[in-house]
Amino acid sequence: MILDGYLVASAALFTLGVVLFLSKKNAIAILMGVELILNASAINFVAFGKFTPSQGSPFDGQIFAIFIILLAAAEAVVALAIVLAAYKEYKHIMVDQYTKLRG
Repeated sequence: MILDGYLVASAALFTLGVVLFLSKKNAIAILMGVELILNASAINFVAFGKFTPSQGSPFDGQIFAIFIILLAAAEAVVALAIVLAAYKEYKHIMVDQYTKLRG
């Protein structure tokens, strides 16, 4: 597979993620959109790491992708904890209906 194929797949994932993030009102669907956006960027890093020569390590793209995956996992844990706390308080996870959020 050439670089163009990876970039097209990454652009498709990124577009799906942005559409999910902007169109859905369910908190879980919004989190799925953010995860798709992060995965698209990880695919870009791996593809460019494979197809462009590096002065340092030949694994630069893969290292960045691992950091993105770790960031996505941490983001998912924190966001799901917030969603569970909001569900416990409001009995729904529709983010447009949260009218009073206090500290």
